[in-house]
Amino acid sequence: MIERMTRYDFILLSQEQDVFLEHLKTLGVMDITRSSKPVDEHSEELLSSIESIRAEIKRIQKGSDARLKALESELEELKRQNEELAHWGEFDPSKLNSLGVGVKFYCLPEKIFKPEWTEQYALQETDRHKGKIWFVVFGGDDFPAVPVPAPELSISGNEVLIGKKEAEIAEYKAGLVSLRDTLPSLEEKERALREELDTYLAKACGESAADHSLTVFEGFAPSTESERLAKDFNSLDCVWFSAEATVEDNPPIKLKNNKFVKQFETLTDMYGRPDYNEFDPTPYISIFFLLFFAMCMGDAGYGLLLIIGGILLKKVESMKNLAPLVTILGVGTFVVGIVMHTFFGVDISALPWIPSWLKSVMITGNIAGFDAQMVLSLVIGVIHLSLAMIVKTVYATKNKGFLGSLGVWGWTLLIVGGVIVGTLAIFSLLPPAVTKWIIIGLGIVSALGIFLFNDIHRNPLKNIGSGLWETYNTVTGLLGDVLSYLRLYALGLAGGMLGKAFNDIASMTLGDGSFGIGWLAFVIILIIGHALNLAMCCLGAFVHPLRLNFLEFFKNSGYDGKGRAYQPIKK
Repeated sequence: MIERMTRYDFILLSQEQDVFLEHLKTLGVMDITRSSKPVDEHSEELLSSIESIRAEIKRIQKGSDARLKALESELEELKRQNEELAHWGEFDPSKLNSLGVGVKFYCLPEKIFKPEWTEQYALQETDRHKGKIWFVVFGGDDFPAVPVPAPELSISGNEVLIGKKEAEIAEYKAGLVSLRDTLPSLEEKERALREELDTYLAKACGESAADHSLTVFEGFAPSTESERLAKDFNSLDCVWFSAEATVEDNPPIKLKNNKFVKQFETLTDMYGRPDYNEFDPTPYISIFFLLFFAMCMGDAGYGLLLIIGGILLKKVESMKNLAPLVTILGVGTFVVGIVMHTFFGVDISALPWIPSWLKSVMITGNIAGFDAQMVLSLVIGVIHLSLAMIVKTVYATKNKGFLGSLGVWGWTLLIVGGVIVGTLAIFSLLPPAVTKWIIIGLGIVSALGIFLFNDIHRNPLKNIGSGLWETYNTVTGLLGDVLSYLRLYALGLAGGMLGKAFNDIASMTLGDGSFGIGWLAFVIILIIGHALNLAMCCLGAFVHPLRLNFLEFFKNSGYDGKGRAYQPIKK
């Protein structure tokens, strides 16, 4: 949820502003309204220094940069050349040039090489390997083959270069290791510069008054801190005022969620934080993104791998913040994978040793002639969109009042009410006659809201035109939105079928099942195949659930997401 904010205004002597801002930093909860970008040359220099230090820290932490990659690439090229030079044996290129006769190098397939050439020409064979022959010819300008470029180095000369390059790489890596000792000081310097920039921007945004003798600051802090801050500010040499923040104040947004939901705030920030009068979409994302991700993966075995991956990520300093989220997604994938009865591409519902109680929770068979999992995807889509419309109606009523949101109420009653009544009718929980009159009533009430009262302050004729246009957009858009949820079924099905295909290909290598090379091929194909499938499934399972939340849900819930994040100045 969005934490309530209190707005503070401070008036103080201009010469006291440095001391004042330092004091606010020790409090650590006051978000002073300030520019999000550099405002002058000095702040631009500070930002540039911060970015340079951050780049240096990343380079050191990674332990490899463009220079190291270039050196390693050069080493690989020398080693490749060494393999080529090995076919010519050891020789001294300078002595060959001083013989007075031309020496040409050849490499030909054995089936082309003619043994009588050894009698006809001054030919010396140097190597035979994989159906090819390497040889040199002294003189022999009329030799019936095209020579290869003469090597510029012997194998021993090339190995000297390899040794030098390896020493250069080792020295460079040692330098990188020694640089790791400078990380703490670099990180401390970056923090100090960030603090300095933050303070400078806050100071630069203060408004001068009374011929620059006074400075006015505006800031926001969570309302839960009001009592503590009031006692503190009363002891300062400044005049201050406080009031509950309003939408017009554009306060910063601080999200307050439990540990589970908090893991998904990263996804909310990818789109944008809510405005102060909007709703926090994170609780909805936490449920539906997890469900959608798990359905797109659709494999309990892959869920186990994600759980293991999440546990291992805790040990990686740069990735440990994502570890809990990966683990949660893995647990969800494992549970949904069991329901979808797939484990590393194997249909576990067909296995005789699976207990009947576990099979009872698996979704199999057809509903009305369609695959049950496909129907489930559409049902979940309808629920997701209905929830979005309910949320939109609640917040429209909260922000505009009931009379100002009659148009939204009309659409919600028509669509969500229709879904509820239709569901009850399908399961014969409502008599047909009652269903008929409820639908007629919903239609009449909804039509009034959609066509006549969508804006009670506007001419009814304009409302009718606006209602017709909105009807066209809603009808055409809503059908596409519902069908978009078929991707949950399609991606899960595709991943399962591809996993099964790798299993079938691997099984073909076993032959009669006797232990040997077939088992090695079996294991290799399974590992590589499922690794590729897991990577593709993870990509699709991340992108498409985001789309369903960011596009379908946000559009139908009226979410804007243009709020600014809460960033208090602090040490």
